[in-house]
Amino acid sequence: MVSMTKAEYREYIKRLSPASPMAGDLAKSFLTGGLVCAVGQAFLNMFKAYGLEKDMASAATSVSLVLIGAVLTGVGLYDRIAKFGGAGTLVPITGFANSIASPALEFKTEGFIAGTSAKMFVIAGPVLVFGIAASVIYGVVYYLLTVY
Repeated sequence: MVSMTKAEYREYIKRLSPASPMAGDLAKSFLTGGLVCAVGQAFLNMFKAYGLEKDMASAATSVSLVLIGAVLTGVGLYDRIAKFGGAGTLVPITGFANSIASPALEFKTEGFIAGTSAKMFVIAGPVLVFGIAASVIYGVVYYLLTVY
């Protein structure tokens, strides 16, 4: 067994690890996330132009972006976009759609109930649970601070 100090091990790992093109990755992530947001804004403007009020246009935009994210995941394009754009694809609404559609597709061979339906929220489930729990805690704290 080879004996290394922590410093030697860090140097060994540093030598073997490829350099990360951080500036390029950040730029691609920013552009991808910005493009998703720009598409969302275009949908919002379109729905408003067709006469929907702001609240309804916002809801229609959210539904449209979730649908687009799920369809892109289903046809295999979301993964390609994610390889290019990295964290830019995690814009909450499309990233959420991807996090639900991906496990559903992965486990579809196990059947509709035991596969697709049961595994659909494997990734998104904890996010939903902790998001809802945090909002309840926030609501209780807000209520206590404003009432008392």
